[in-house]
Amino acid sequence: MQKIEHIGIAVASLEESILKYELLLGIKCYKVEEVVSEAVKTAFFLVGESKIELLEGTNEDSVISKFVSTKGEGIHHIAYGVSDIKSEMQRLRAEGFRVLNEEPKVGADNKWVCFVHPKDTKGVLTELCQERE
Repeated sequence: MQKIEHIGIAVASLEESILKYELLLGIKCYKVEEVVSEAVKTAFFLVGESKIELLEGTNEDSVISKFVSTKGEGIHHIAYGVSDIKSEMQRLRAEGFRVLNEEPKVGADNKWVCFVHPKDTKGVLTELCQERE
């Protein structure tokens, strides 16, 4: 793992949260996009070499919507940048971690992504991210 790529924060209202985080961080959101396959809208802020990703569910069945309704707004996951996501997935499986995806999938911000079960990482949902060509 090369760096903390981003910290994902689940929010009830992306529009409201973008304004709040622009004030907090003193910078503008550089990208908003929808990931239809995950039923989520995202907004990104670049803070040094890492990012903050705000996530809002686009329907009631979205993982993010369910997270917000049961746990409230807050940190949803920590993402780590990797150079070879498939080999990192294989390494983690060999170490006994439950990788939640059989294969990497397309995520936000032009990345290949996969997730590691939070029960194997002391309650923290972990995401691996690799730049897509």
